[in-house]
Amino acid sequence: MNVGRTLRLIAGFFVMLSVALGYWVDPRFYAFTAFVGLNLFQSAFSNWCPMMAILRKLGVEG
Repeated sequence: MNVGRTLRLIAGFFVMLSVALGYWVDPRFYAFTAFVGLNLFQSAFSNWCPMMAILRKLGVEG
């Protein structure tokens, strides 16, 4: 799996997890959902995402 697909997988998982935690545990977890969305939004304009740098250092193929 390449970096882009892995990044989308992780982002989708984080969004689903934080929504579930916000619903069942504490609504403050929705802030994490907003953080993930904001990070995806800024990466569309800057073409830079911290998770992509991390994945490349871990050896995920480009």
